[in-house]
Amino acid sequence: VVGAQFVAELVGFPNIITFDMGGTSSDVALCPGHLPTTAVGEIAGMPLRLPIIDIHTVGAGGGSLAYVDAGGALHVGPQSAGANPGPACYGNKSIDQSSLPIATVTDANLLLGRLDADHFLGGSMVLDKQAAQDALSRLAEVMGADSAETAAWGVIQVANANMERAVRRISVERGHDPRRFTLVAFGGAGPLHACDLATNLQIPRVLLPRVPGVLSALGMLTAVPTKDFSQTVMWRVFKGSLSEGVFADLASRAVSEMVADGYLAQEIDLRFSMDMRYVGQSHELNIAYSQQHLSQFHQTHEQRYGYHRLEAGVEVVTLRVTAVAPVKPPQINPKPLQGVDASHAHIGKKMVWFDQEPIQTQLYVRDKLQPGNQFTGPAIVFQYDTTTVIPPGWATAVDAYGNLLLHM
Repeated sequence: VVGAQFVAELVGFPNIITFDMGGTSSDVALCPGHLPTTAVGEIAGMPLRLPIIDIHTVGAGGGSLAYVDAGGALHVGPQSAGANPGPACYGNKSIDQSSLPIATVTDANLLLGRLDADHFLGGSMVLDKQAAQDALSRLAEVMGADSAETAAWGVIQVANANMERAVRRISVERGHDPRRFTLVAFGGAGPLHACDLATNLQIPRVLLPRVPGVLSALGMLTAVPTKDFSQTVMWRVFKGSLSEGVFADLASRAVSEMVADGYLAQEIDLRFSMDMRYVGQSHELNIAYSQQHLSQFHQTHEQRYGYHRLEAGVEVVTLRVTAVAPVKPPQINPKPLQGVDASHAHIGKKMVWFDQEPIQTQLYVRDKLQPGNQFTGPAIVFQYDTTTVIPPGWATAVDAYGNLLLHM
């Protein structure tokens, strides 16, 4: 999320929805101009009452297993093929030699042409398309589908629906219109599904960083050193009843601990916030401190839950201070635009499935694309750490930083 925000702000898109799809899960977060944080998290079903970046995760990744339940419904995930044996097309034998490989999202993408057997990992690994065909043929028999390709299409649509619900959870259900955001897709499988998600959610723009598969490494370089401090107070508040002085003790502790870690006191940025709620509620909203904190709470409650109660009592449950030390991010310089012609990166064409039918699709190598190049879908873009699927009707441009900007 930190890396995605850095890349997006660099090119002028502060409001983003991050979409990180890997091998076992998909992680999404909504950044309305800042990193989203929460003090009410969950790990492995256990509640976590610590400040963390607000990320919602679903079990939908490239290795997620496809199966049919007792009622005949198709499911994808959360079970995963893992690293061993992995998807059927990886060619690894099942740990249980008596069982046959189960189809995964990766197998479905390969069978539909969205992945290419000879261009996986930059061509250093050849995928077994026949193994994917066999696994999906068995799934088709259980589904009652007429072909392995039909089953594969169903797997992709179910996986997309799972990820779409995750995006709605952190946007629509919290009062945010996804049409006002840019979808930043990364992870090894994110660019495979980004345009499908954007189409279904009416997100107008997709940003694909230069190296989507390893964007987390950039996030590590740009993440700022941070310490969080909190104090439970349970105060009833009224208009103008709280001043910045209530944070003095926490602020003093924050500065002293950051200085002990080697940071200069004058460079430390202190951010004040409060967990607030209506009297009688069991859940809180975190509100940044300002002179208008009470009205800001009412507005945020209206946005999140669809109503507010001006006549109700309001209380502050927790005071919070976040201390942030400066960090010098890596310097990424823009390059001059080279013109719109992308033919030098074109390596051929093949049939790829879109809208339940195969369509002639252009193939490009991302390392050969230059800033300023443009082309339209249907297209597939190959690179070492991911594959990008661009449906018909989507326009693509390479910006000065090497990112791909896609829009309908």
